[in-house]
Amino acid sequence: PQPLQRLSLAPINLRQTVLEHIRIEIEHARGGLRAGITAKMNSLIDTQIIDALYEASAAGVDIRLNIRGICCLRPGVPGLSDRIRVVSIVDRYLEHARIFHFRHGGEPKAYIASADWMSRNLDRRIELMVPVDDPACRQMIEQLLEACFRDNTNAWQIQPDGSHKRLTPGRGVKPFRCQEYLWQYCRQQHLALTNPGTMVFTPLRADQ
Repeated sequence: PQPLQRLSLAPINLRQTVLEHIRIEIEHARGGLRAGITAKMNSLIDTQIIDALYEASAAGVDIRLNIRGICCLRPGVPGLSDRIRVVSIVDRYLEHARIFHFRHGGEPKAYIASADWMSRNLDRRIELMVPVDDPACRQMIEQLLEACFRDNTNAWQIQPDGSHKRLTPGRGVKPFRCQEYLWQYCRQQHLALTNPGTMVFTPLRADQ
């Protein structure tokens, strides 16, 4: 392939790009800056990335992971992964979104991708990771990620021993279902496009 300026391509440099972003968050945390990683994917198996996330947690990076399927990382282990939280959401709709968000010193970097953090995706397949630079699109992605960690109806949180604990609304807390929220959001966006509301017709004058 030609030298890539914006895209990260597996098996060429996608793994290196992810590890570099984790390293940057580690440096920011060690330098006293607020650092954070939020990611959504199907599976997390790759040992090199898991070790990097453990190192980031030990350095003070706050890490939130929404892993729908297989997760080989143990969150919440004292001295190893204290700052890592992992939730799994299995609901009506089968999701395949891969989204990676890095705080990046207060100038967030967001990506959408086709690859999970698995060796087969990073080393043995052609996969892409694409930066999301448009502010409105990045804000939408951030809202989607936040919804994943607000779910208290269909979310299961992985415990330090590898077991799963289903999250439930606390007393006086309103139930929140991530997929229902996303469905309503998409519905509103569709209605806004198909029913744009009042339109104003402004005729051109003869001299225009």
